[in-house]
Amino acid sequence: MFFYLSKILWLVIAPANLLLLLLLLGAALLFTRFMRAGRRLVLASALGFLVLGILPVGTVMMRVLEDRFPQPPANMSAPAGIIVLGGAVNQQVTRLRGPIELTEGGDRMTEGVMLARRFPDAKLVFTGGSAALLGSPYREAHAAEKLFLGLGILQERLVLESESRNTYENAIFTRELLKPKPGEIWLLVTSASHMPRSVGIFRKAGFNVTPYPVDYSTLGVASEYRTVFRNALHGLQRTEAAVREYIGLAAYWWTGKIDDLFPGP
Repeated sequence: MFFYLSKILWLVIAPANLLLLLLLLGAALLFTRFMRAGRRLVLASALGFLVLGILPVGTVMMRVLEDRFPQPPANMSAPAGIIVLGGAVNQQVTRLRGPIELTEGGDRMTEGVMLARRFPDAKLVFTGGSAALLGSPYREAHAAEKLFLGLGILQERLVLESESRNTYENAIFTRELLKPKPGEIWLLVTSASHMPRSVGIFRKAGFNVTPYPVDYSTLGVASEYRTVFRNALHGLQRTEAAVREYIGLAAYWWTGKIDDLFPGP
């Protein structure tokens, strides 16, 4: 139920969709006796697109998420395994076109392979099934296996979990599959903005992981706070990505799937 509810609600509360709904409602009211309210809604929608799309609102929100967990030290001990979270493959395009199409989160896959080469005795774990609302027989883990093998990772090093639909199930199903032992080091590879929620979920599941954030969208320098977006769509996309994570943190905390509202090191 949580999976379906989260998917449906996001269709409504995603900033771009919400602003569009306000715009349409305001436009409709312009032709009624509520013309004044309609004008206000149209103006509010336009200002919302301007503020969220041009000003560095999304950058500020994203920096807080991406700076939460630092990179592990360069001389870290060899891990037992490297866990790559799903969300890096465009499943529909890959299924229909054939070649593996990576999303903006494709750094998860490439960094996972680089870590596997750096630590040749570590398992390379991928967790991700289908996030489609109505389900799909195609699993992201299938594409991950094809990609990892094509990049030279041996089959015996791979551990694939293909049933999870969200991060909560990633943690639960992966823990059951790997059965980690006390003292083992397991690297968790996912987007830096997604790391706080991911770490919180894995901790709640009793799986102590070492965060290895990748897929940064911000520069990490103070000057970017003064930079406006030349393309409003890009700014709005960054804002939406950040808002989604904050809503996810609140929802997972409210439902008891994480212990801390904003998990940290």
